[in-house]
Amino acid sequence: MTSRLKRRLGLAIGALIAMTLPAMAGVCEKRQFDGKGYVICTVEAAQEPNLQLWLNDPDGKVMGDFTAVRRSLAPDEVLGFAMNAGMYHPDYRPVGLYISKGRQEGDLVTAGGGGNFGLLPNGVFCTGGARPFQVIESRAFQKAQPECRLATQSGPMLVIDGELHPRFLPDSDSRYIRNGVGVSPDGQTAWFAISDRSVTFHEFGRLFRDELGARDALYFDGSISRLYAPDLNRADFGRRLGPIIGLTGQN
Repeated sequence: MTSRLKRRLGLAIGALIAMTLPAMAGVCEKRQFDGKGYVICTVEAAQEPNLQLWLNDPDGKVMGDFTAVRRSLAPDEVLGFAMNAGMYHPDYRPVGLYISKGRQEGDLVTAGGGGNFGLLPNGVFCTGGARPFQVIESRAFQKAQPECRLATQSGPMLVIDGELHPRFLPDSDSRYIRNGVGVSPDGQTAWFAISDRSVTFHEFGRLFRDELGARDALYFDGSISRLYAPDLNRADFGRRLGPIIGLTGQN
């Protein structure tokens, strides 16, 4: 079975599952940009305390999927949306910095290297500090040492101070279903996006810069990108995940 067929099957089954799950209305929307389809999940400053990062359960075992995240919630909580939130090692440890629930699970990485994570500049998504939401280039993060309630490092940066990553090519033939996060210039809004179909880095970066107006945006992944959005009847599933980010609310 091809990877594309597996993904389509996973989306179909996930849609059936999501139809039976409680949802938070108005969190995620479908949007078209430059002929490509995306899902955008918007989180505002007042909702920042309800944004969460998950990796391990209380017993130290990797959660690995959206079902485990939902099972970890209190009886009166609902998961509004969730997606994978950064790259990880084969044992699911974060590749870079990871901060959640007052604990740091990984160290900041500023050196270049192979793969997308090492395609400098990379960056850190940080919440709950001087601004509700920030995407900060990793070396600038190292110098500033900002306070973060949540933090996840990934790479490459998609948008850096209003400019696309310098290595992105308009005519690239590297296409994947990609997901990431962008932040409004005032830090009051975070946009979590995933493409419906395979897109280039250049196309994905332009979504954040030109359609959403983000001055800074960060890539999460492009080989395992998945979304949980029950208000859109969507609950993707597949191989196990490392870090997962999502928004919770009251049932």
